[in-house]
Amino acid sequence: MKNVAILGSTGSIGTQALQVIESNPELFSVELLTAQNNWKLLVSQALKYQPNAVVIGNDKYYVNVKSALEKTDIKIFAGKNSIADCVRSAQVDMVLVALVGFAGLEPTISAIKAGKTIALANKETLVVAGELISELAMEHKASVLPVDSEHSAIFQSIVGERSPIEKIILTASGGPFRNFSLEQLGRVTPSDALQHPNWCMGNKITVDSASLMNKGLEVIEARWLFNLKPSQIEVVVHPQSIVHSMVQFEDGSVKAQLGLPDMRIPIQYALTYPFRVKSDFPRINFGNNLQLTFERPDTVRFPNLALAREALERGGNMPCVLNAANEVAVEGFLEQSIGFMQMSEIIAEVMSKSSYIAYPSLDDYKMTDIETRLKTAELISQNLA
Repeated sequence: MKNVAILGSTGSIGTQALQVIESNPELFSVELLTAQNNWKLLVSQALKYQPNAVVIGNDKYYVNVKSALEKTDIKIFAGKNSIADCVRSAQVDMVLVALVGFAGLEPTISAIKAGKTIALANKETLVVAGELISELAMEHKASVLPVDSEHSAIFQSIVGERSPIEKIILTASGGPFRNFSLEQLGRVTPSDALQHPNWCMGNKITVDSASLMNKGLEVIEARWLFNLKPSQIEVVVHPQSIVHSMVQFEDGSVKAQLGLPDMRIPIQYALTYPFRVKSDFPRINFGNNLQLTFERPDTVRFPNLALAREALERGGNMPCVLNAANEVAVEGFLEQSIGFMQMSEIIAEVMSKSSYIAYPSLDDYKMTDIETRLKTAELISQNLA
């Protein structure tokens, strides 16, 4: 029996993780649930799954949560520092990090230092501070297991392999605008961007998928997860989202992991690793005229992928700059303060004007994140003027 902490339990990954846990009550118990703002769903989850503790990140909702759970034995905490404290509990065996953006960094570090097994769905943690996270995981003998479908596919393809990897191939759906012209992309609205053809995800990651920034972040994440050179990471567009990624070995053989676009599959694999557990998830019907196509990504229409590679090549704090600028730009786009194509323009400008730190500390990452967000917000404000 694994006692699981779910950071971000009210989001897309968190709610699907609870479905997996509910389907396997003999394998898992819920130890901790956290949410940032959605206190009503957090309360509902707490009443259903009876964790030992809950944390509401936004402390203005603490009274609401406390009042709703006052007749239970569930411990109630508030604030981001409480999340980092609670993951260190001796009762926690595994921490599923499903927080959005930079917010996942410090709780992940806290869990690693406590020697917990990490199921990482928050790619930004490795994007921002991949080298630091890798060093800490090695120092504290903490396992970091990927939950992203693409990185889970790579992980599943290399388990048991002793042969050196020649390269990995990350697949991208191409999003809803794969065949749009530059002119059409200039007219894209937030509601358009939130209509992903294959996956059901949160707003931020759905916009990132539409702009190919999500794939750029995954390139950086893969570099640290699998200790690869940037030149060993290839991206192809695969509109059907059936082949979740591939590994090419030195003998020319390629292994791939296939499955329907269902995040419960990689979530369950991470939670049950090193075992596979029977599920009732839908299966692929190979006899149903299944089409699998692949094409090269277009970095002229979707420059975010190239910006992410530039940040990875430069290293230091530049991936942190990329991530912070993107988070603010996506928010600006969703609020209709900037257009779809302006996101890339603003990110590129912020990267060009940001101070470079070759060997950043955790405090450097924090300061870079703050400064970058201010710069990006200022550029968006200038656009509105």
